[in-house]
Amino acid sequence: MIIDGEDFYLDLLFYSRPLKRLVAIELKIGRFHASDEGQMRLYLKWLDRYERQEGEEAPIGLILCAESMREQVELLELHKDGIIVAEYWTSLPPKEDFEQKIRSILSEVKERASMAQLPESSENT
Repeated sequence: MIIDGEDFYLDLLFYSRPLKRLVAIELKIGRFHASDEGQMRLYLKWLDRYERQEGEEAPIGLILCAESMREQVELLELHKDGIIVAEYWTSLPPKEDFEQKIRSILSEVKERASMAQLPESSENT
């Protein structure tokens, strides 16, 4: 892509027939950085303007990185712009580490869910 005279290189571009849209994929060697959002957003806007065909939905983006930085991704609300961030593994961790990671994520999800619940109203009648 050439934008304002600068060359930009999208790592992978696919077309999904069931979704009827372009799927842009950026591969990151390290962890997710908030600046990755701006790069993907630029690519999606360019694809929408210059590559999207009549009858297609807006392009979506996938940022694959070694570590997703869940809170940053959550705060940026990337899903609202059609951007998903996911982690990749080059090899499976030992079973014990994998189980611990799953327990840790489950615990965090339960904690966030309990914090998100509204306090019950205390009506004394």
